[in-house]
Amino acid sequence: MEESDSRMKRTGNLWDTLVSWENLHEAARRAALGKKRRSDVAAFVLNQEAELVALRSELKDRIYEPGPYRQFHVNDPKPRLISAAAFRDRVVHHALTQVLEPVFECCFARDSYACRTGLGTHQAVAAARRAAARFPYVLKCDVRKYFPSIDHSLLMDLLERKIKCRRTLELAGLIIAGSNPQEEVLHYFPGDTLFTPGMRRRGLPLGNQTSQFLANIYLDPLDQFVKRELKTAAYIRYVDDFLLFGGTKEELWAARKRLVERLDGLRLMLHEGKSRVYRCSEGVTFLGWRIFPNRARLVRGNVVRFRRRMREMRNSFHDGRMEWFAVQQRVRSWIGHAMQGDTVFLRSRIFDQFPFDRSAADRWCGAGVGTTIHPTSGCPTGTTTNRRTGTTTWVSGVPGK
Repeated sequence: MEESDSRMKRTGNLWDTLVSWENLHEAARRAALGKKRRSDVAAFVLNQEAELVALRSELKDRIYEPGPYRQFHVNDPKPRLISAAAFRDRVVHHALTQVLEPVFECCFARDSYACRTGLGTHQAVAAARRAAARFPYVLKCDVRKYFPSIDHSLLMDLLERKIKCRRTLELAGLIIAGSNPQEEVLHYFPGDTLFTPGMRRRGLPLGNQTSQFLANIYLDPLDQFVKRELKTAAYIRYVDDFLLFGGTKEELWAARKRLVERLDGLRLMLHEGKSRVYRCSEGVTFLGWRIFPNRARLVRGNVVRFRRRMREMRNSFHDGRMEWFAVQQRVRSWIGHAMQGDTVFLRSRIFDQFPFDRSAADRWCGAGVGTTIHPTSGCPTGTTTNRRTGTTTWVSGVPGK
């Protein structure tokens, strides 16, 4: 344990707050956001008071047990195993993180951008663009199979350094130990015997609200090491992807060597093929963007996937399987992401390629004869683009860039 960690103040007396009615009601509200049409969520919400009474009683009597996960695979942009907990378990996850987040948030490094209030991918990309304009070189790193590699014992040690409320730690341990089996990861680290990897539980399920928060806790020692020991001028981390900027290749390669040594202590490894030094002038890929000193472009895979989704949405809309409001929500979400870079003409080309015709618009919006509806617009208005300035205006109020 590092000296600074040994002096870290521990927080107790969290249990009463965790099982309070206010905390459980807020947890249920957050867990249901955007999901109230799902049958399991609707059933819980319909009988919410009784459900929360039962859940609170189980927690207070120490008889709560997490249920099984529903598992499925996604392949966009790469194959992943997603694990979905039962809704009542997701309420407990939110209740736990709501009391833990304030304790840890004040200690997190400001350079960690994932799953934190006021931060996110857009802020991380903006920080990377600023750093790329200041430094000639960047070390891009990626932790190999991060979520399947998170060691349960080390994670509990990190929680215990800040939390001394025994019952809160017991609940956190119950959720961590209840993780379903993840992709098998077999690595040996200094001091391991032949049997060590098989004796240590590891892996957190992708899809859990607690997993995102615990993943930030697990890599916080790395953040502190970079800022206190390496003293890197510019550092940006988003979950298991992170960038270090510097003035020379040599200093960044030396930093990489020390990062490998520090990650050994967390039983993690860098992805060899994805962790190397780049010239900023040649661009570095980060969070779906190709970042240069004076511009940022969406990576090709992002554009290809959005074109595919646009085609699917247009077909669903024309067939009556998707409402105009749903189309607008999805398109505006992508626009908000795309606007973080230099994508004015890219957006114009994509939306010109996928107009939504009058006959489909008539069904959902009552558009007049001859109206062509573009997905960036409100119903039934369209978009206008100033060819001289490159500014796109959406009549419905979506900002252009």
